[in-house]
Parts: sequence; structure tokens; C-alpha cells
Amino acid sequence: MEWKTSRLGDVCQMIKRGVAPKYLEEGGICVVNQKCIRDHSVNYDLARRHNSEAKKVNEERYVRVGDVLVNSTGTGTLGRVAQVRSAPSEPTTVDTHVTIVRPKQDFFHDDFFGYMLTKIEEEITSAGKGASGQTELARAKLENEFFVSYPDSIPEQKRVVAILDQAFADIEKVRVNAKQNLKNARELFDSYLNQVFTGVGSCNDWHSVRLKSIVDRLTNGFVGPTRDIYKDSGVPYLLARQVKNNILKFDGRTYVSDEFNIKNKKSLLKKGDVLLVQSGHIGHSAVVPAEHEGHNCHAMIVITPKDELTSDFLSFYFSFLLFTGRISEIRSGSTVPHLTCKLVKELLIPLPPVSEQKRIVENIRMLAEQTKQLEASYELKLKSLDELKKSLLQKAFSGELTKSKGIAA
Repeated sequence: MEWKTSRLGDVCQMIKRGVAPKYLEEGGICVVNQKCIRDHSVNYDLARRHNSEAKKVNEERYVRVGDVLVNSTGTGTLGRVAQVRSAPSEPTTVDTHVTIVRPKQDFFHDDFFGYMLTKIEEEITSAGKGASGQTELARAKLENEFFVSYPDSIPEQKRVVAILDQAFADIEKVRVNAKQNLKNARELFDSYLNQVFTGVGSCNDWHSVRLKSIVDRLTNGFVGPTRDIYKDSGVPYLLARQVKNNILKFDGRTYVSDEFNIKNKKSLLKKGDVLLVQSGHIGHSAVVPAEHEGHNCHAMIVITPKDELTSDFLSFYFSFLLFTGRISEIRSGSTVPHLTCKLVKELLIPLPPVSEQKRIVENIRMLAEQTKQLEASYELKLKSLDELKKSLLQKAFSGELTKSKGIAA
């Protein structure tokens, strides 16, 4: 069976961006944008509305069955492709950030053309160039710099599609199961936190106290602008983005001078302090390890527990508040939500004996490690499925897939 290689522009009837919409809340026509194109499918629920009376849409820019839509601007979104495999439920176009790639008539079986562009998706993604970090894919580049391979025979194209459809459907079933297992693993950990911190009423030796009564210190780090205080070296300065899910990861890039550190001595860190993020990803927390003793932090509440409260128990309690949504009940501010020391001091904390706190922390850590291992396993499986799809596409468009009876079966 003869296979040809051609420039994309030579086998397409049209490669054009969409319209600059005149947006409406209701009425008008459907406009597909970059958000709609993900995982090689079009989600029309994320589309917006265009006033076609204020600005007409040329007939050719209405999407048709067989068109491939290509995200053509934006870091992280450029290059994503999706084929229109079934007719939209209403007249639909695309905006100027999306390119309609329409094959010449009678050149391709529709679905083969879609797979053909999916195969070069990574090439498209890596080809975008622009100024100031804005990624852009020119139409001329799509037309002239990308090459596609295909058999002359439409029946052969259909045969390739049938094999890929079945293989990808089987892969998707495995993917859905893996994602569900990944979700279950995470929910198991959250469920245990919920069980621990909401079951306190059944135990006589648990009681609730205000946080301010069981801490030696509750203050916050410097909250002003940071652009003028950073140094290339000096005292490590911990930022909120370095604290997440009970883990502190200093990236080795943010430092302040000794003078700044001394001036802000109220928030000098001690081993065992608990850091609580005030704004941004509010409510994430972590315990300060020995290597950050004497360092400082930005826009985080610093808590030094008394002997009757262990640091790890408190940090995990903040995780419980975060995942149950209760952290939002104590935050302040409507435009920029944040936590304040005043509000956090008044938190009611469940307080079992220290021995029980340590037992709970040990169980949580053990479950967290098991969850982490499961997540890594499922993430690896999902990655392997992506690689399998790429491998199948590579074989399909080199003519290998239909030659192998084993794969076809």
C-alpha cells in the first residue's frame, strides 16, 4: 500500500483562524475557545456566545464535521487539537485563538484526518513562538512547516481508524479505572483525617480549647513587597508557595540580609514551629525542620505550640480544616481572602493527650506514605497509557499498524 508525505497546507481546503467575537450572555451563535479543546475533544459547555447580527460570520468559518480545531495561542494551551466528529447542535464558529484546519474533499476519511493531526500535536505545540512569553502559531507555519503521511486508499484509512478507535477505547477504559483508583486513594487519606478530627466527642480524654491558650507564640512574617528585599545569598526566606500539604520545600532561591532578619525577629523560626499560609493557597501548613531554625518567612502565620500540643498534630488539623472547606469559615477579606492572627488565635482545637496525638500523627503519616505510593503507581500508569497512545499513532502513520495482524486483532 503506497503512503504519501505532503505539507499540511497541500492537503487542506482551509487553514484559518476564527472571528473576534462580539460577546453576548444569551442568544447569538456558539463560539469555541481554547478552553473547549482538551484531551482531543470539544467541550461545547465551555463555549461563549457571539452576536452574529453585529458582526457576520463567513459561511466557511462555521465548523463542520471533519474539521480539526487547533489552539493557536497561549502558553500551555497552544497545539492542543480536537476533531469535530459529529455535527454541533447549533451553528458554531471559533474565536481568533483557534484555527480551523479543514481537509480537501475526498482526500481523507474524516476520522483518519483527525488522527493524523493528533499524531503531530506535540510538533505543533513546540513550534509556537512569540514575544513576552506569549506563544503564537502562525497560519503560514501550519501550512508550510508540518508534514503528514497518509495512504492513497480511503479503505486503508478506514482500516487504520477502526484499529485506533478500538485501541484508544480500550486505553480509555483503563485510564478511567486508574483515575478512579487515584481518586479513591486520595479520598481514603482525607476520610481518615475527617474520622480522626470529627470523632472527638466519643472520647472522654479529648477536649476543645482555643488555640491561643495552647501556644507560646502566634505571629506572622513580613507581609510587605518583596522585590526590594531579596538577596542572592544570605538568610533563607521561606515563601507561602513553598508550603503545601504538610511539606516545606525551600527552593534555594529566596534570601534576605542578616539586617532584615534581625529587624523582623518576631517571626524568626524555631524547629517545630508550624507555618500556616495566610493568602494564596490559604490553609496549607508545614512544620519547620531543624535546618530552618533562625530563618524567616513571608506572609505566613508562625505558631509555636506549648508542650501539650504537638506540632505535627496541629499541622494535620489545619489539613483537615482545609480539605473540609472549614478554613474558608475563618478567613477574612472579600477581594483578597486571607487569614489573620486574630482569627486563627480563636480557633477551637480538639486536644487529646500528647500520647494520643503522637499515635494519630504516626497513623496519618503511615497512611500518607501509602497514599503517596499508590498515587505514584497510578500516575505512572497514566503516563504509560499516554506513551502507548503515542506509540500506536507512530505505528499507524508509518504503515506498520495495518501490517501487523497481531495488533489489528
